[in-house]
Amino acid sequence: MKLYMKYFSIHLHSAMEYRTSFVITAIGQGLTTLFSFLSMYFLFQRFGSIKGYTFNEVLLCFSTIFMSFAIAECFGRGFDSFSSIISNGQFDRIMVRPQNEILQIIGTKIELSRVGRLVQGIIIFFYAVFTCGVKWDLEKITTLILMVIGGVCIFFCLFMIYASICFFTIEGLEFMNIFTDGGKEIAQYPLDIYKKWVLRFFTFFVPLAFVNYYPFLFLISKYDGNKLFYMLSPIFSFLFIIPTYIFWKTGVKHYKSTGS
Repeated sequence: MKLYMKYFSIHLHSAMEYRTSFVITAIGQGLTTLFSFLSMYFLFQRFGSIKGYTFNEVLLCFSTIFMSFAIAECFGRGFDSFSSIISNGQFDRIMVRPQNEILQIIGTKIELSRVGRLVQGIIIFFYAVFTCGVKWDLEKITTLILMVIGGVCIFFCLFMIYASICFFTIEGLEFMNIFTDGGKEIAQYPLDIYKKWVLRFFTFFVPLAFVNYYPFLFLISKYDGNKLFYMLSPIFSFLFIIPTYIFWKTGVKHYKSTGS
């Protein structure tokens, strides 16, 4: 953590060298969240509710998933530029240093401008918490916190999978944006409003349902089944780390030096 905080300090000082640019970029990032919010607002203004879910209830999904994505994007974007690290031979240097390669990679790029998205997500989050009609207690507060943490974990793992693919293809494959940016857009609504196969896919392959759908049903008291499963379902999202890490280590073993 001492080394990572050093990385963070370097990126922070770098961002503050051009404060106006940083502020404008952060505002621009925040506007993407604002436009998504407005599109949802106008949708509910037109139809009133979607499959029995009210606007304020769905805002819980929206805000938690956007907060999770913003945090993961801020601290996990080092994986986004991993293809260039592979192609220019930088990974050779990373491998010979006496520090974990994952720590070094996430330290190469920290997108502090994503704070614009995070701030907007937090504002919408608190609005949703006070207006959704949920009777909050310790169990539901715990579930809500786990939803955000679990979402960060899943998106971080998806960024890591994107980087792992580069070991085999050299260049990053853009189709992964279907699961990162696309997953964020899909998961801003309860997943059962889509086709059943969509819910199954985001339960068993990319487990966003465990941080978006099942705990959400528990919060609004619309679950049907074991209470503990719905309440603690975000914990299952942490299991996604296992196949992600295995895939990463497989890629590291497959890596062949550029010789540069």
